[in-house]
Amino acid sequence: MDSLERLAELFERFPGIGPRQARRFVYHLLTSDAGFRKELSQTIDAIGAAARHCPECGRFHDGANPRCGICANSNRDSSLLTVVATDADLRAIEQSASYRGYYFVLGGTVSLAANKQATLRESMMKEQVTKRADTGLEEVILAFPASPEGDVTADHIHSVLAPLADEKGFKITQLGRGLSTGSELEYADSTTIKNALDSRR
Repeated sequence: MDSLERLAELFERFPGIGPRQARRFVYHLLTSDAGFRKELSQTIDAIGAAARHCPECGRFHDGANPRCGICANSNRDSSLLTVVATDADLRAIEQSASYRGYYFVLGGTVSLAANKQATLRESMMKEQVTKRADTGLEEVILAFPASPEGDVTADHIHSVLAPLADEKGFKITQLGRGLSTGSELEYADSTTIKNALDSRR
């Protein structure tokens, strides 16, 4: 296998990228100047050296401090914590500019095809929720995709957090159906996310 085919295969491993799109990426790199290819290569290498998980929310960041910029921001609303599946979902909510609380990134959803709960950061989530509940947490918002896997994940996480909610006195809500069934949170527009947050239940 030559290097062009191998590169196309690697691009196909990206979420949502099929063979045709992968080949378009390869052709784009072939017609780009050497400086762009060098910068891309160096940036990819730098990710491994600089990126880290925030010890509080679990999201990837490349700051000098262990905590990410969101968790380190004391001006955010400490009464709210939103649990999302991925970093991309967190970014989508942030870009909507309709939420000022904190986050926790679960690391995925429960798969209907195979049980992947073991890969989710449940223990870390419970630890952070307990910690925040002792410092003013009033509401945990479950913000998962409007899909069967998202619904199963929301039910599962609700059952995990319910005993803590009863003990610590916070409520658990879910995004309203501003999101259409089957939609991924990361692809929703800002207005849709705002409506889903406003109509949470």
